[in-house]
Amino acid sequence: MVKKILSNGFAYEKNGSVYFDVRKFMEKHKYGELSGRNIDDLLEGTRDLDGQDEKKNSIDFAIWKAVTPSHIQRWPSPWGEGIPGWHLECSAMGTKYLGKEFDIHGGGMDLKFPHHECEIAQNVGAYGHAPVRYWMHSNMLTVNGEKMSKSKGNSFLPRELFAGGHPLLEKAYSPMSVRFFMLQSHYSSTLDFSNEALGAAEKGYRKLGAALTAIKGLSYTSEANANAELVSDLNRLVEECYKNMSDDFNTAKTLAVLFEMSARINDFKSGNVVIASVDATTFEKFKSTYITFMEDVLGLMEDKSINNDLLDGTINVLVELRKKARTDRNYALSDKIRDDLQAIGVQLKDGKNGEINYTIE
Repeated sequence: MVKKILSNGFAYEKNGSVYFDVRKFMEKHKYGELSGRNIDDLLEGTRDLDGQDEKKNSIDFAIWKAVTPSHIQRWPSPWGEGIPGWHLECSAMGTKYLGKEFDIHGGGMDLKFPHHECEIAQNVGAYGHAPVRYWMHSNMLTVNGEKMSKSKGNSFLPRELFAGGHPLLEKAYSPMSVRFFMLQSHYSSTLDFSNEALGAAEKGYRKLGAALTAIKGLSYTSEANANAELVSDLNRLVEECYKNMSDDFNTAKTLAVLFEMSARINDFKSGNVVIASVDATTFEKFKSTYITFMEDVLGLMEDKSINNDLLDGTINVLVELRKKARTDRNYALSDKIRDDLQAIGVQLKDGKNGEINYTIE
């Protein structure tokens, strides 16, 4: 790549090092478009540097760097022993393993300039076109509103989140809860860790996970009186899932739609809304979309650590006790069972014919 960039006139050699000539590159191509930097201002603010610096302009960058014999890493080149520049390493690896043009390149916001800007320039300088169709830059992680830092003692590893083995963590959080927590924020937004936020994410994930289990157990029987309004609403939710994920991977908005879908699933499960009130095609599309977006798109799988049969059995025991309390007109006990379950995130719903169903909030 260094040879190609040199032969195309976008680099120069000095004392065994090769530098990318940004000013020369800008005569034919744009530099700074990705980051929105005004490179003309940067170039105007530079001057020709004396012999203490080998670069023509301070904004130029090394694509091959000469090293001393004592340097641990060094390779032979037409310009002497040296190492590739940091930016060039990435361009070379991307080109070798993904091709001269590929779809998505990720990285942190702090890499947008100069690193990714330089990658683009190098590939254009070598091959005449940009290497990447879509750039995705994730924002920073903070902890309780502060930058994550080892010196502050507020940095932790994923395994510490899952095990709860860090002084800042009140408890352990499952991998799915942590994934859900991260998906609540757009990848380009700052994400702030806190026990309160992780706890809320845990409850949110359980609610969507319970709906995922429920929808897998529901099947279409036969069509009754079609509810045109409900059919339209289910189709709207399906469309919004695709629309939001197609809008720069907006996982936050997609999760909001999945919460709406989970409410419809709970209505179907409880019998408050009969499945047959929509046509088979609409129901199956709704069902497959919820499962697909939960598992295949967002990676939010069913929580296998929860024994759903045991949980159902335990809650149903309490539901039967509440039914008996209501029959016996012991409303104080009936209300206490309902309120105590609600306090731990189990919402009872009174259905038709005296049936009582529940959802996990």
